[in-house]
Amino acid sequence: MKYSDELRIAKIVETTDKLIKYISDSSLTRDMILSDETIRWTITTPLYNIGEHAYNLSDEFKQNNPEIPWTKISGLRHRLVHDYENTSWSIICDIIFDVLPKFQEQLKNLKNAD
Repeated sequence: MKYSDELRIAKIVETTDKLIKYISDSSLTRDMILSDETIRWTITTPLYNIGEHAYNLSDEFKQNNPEIPWTKISGLRHRLVHDYENTSWSIICDIIFDVLPKFQEQLKNLKNAD
């Protein structure tokens, strides 16, 4: 199925919101992520999905919204998929707790600009 940029952004928003809700509802901490493989598997699937949709956004859309680091987002997906065994979970924790809430806000601003 070919998704439009609008639908891809909607999927990214939905997945980001669900991931942040899961983190909050589960009261996840950095230590929990670092020590529990099941939690790591659970949080990486949404990150894969976000990265895949970001990667497949049109170049025009990404160029029109340069405030969002699309290349880093899709690069994280590629890294998790192709080099999972060497994942730095402390970096993933930084992304989950520091970057993801800011990204969620950027997405809201992006949607409000439309």
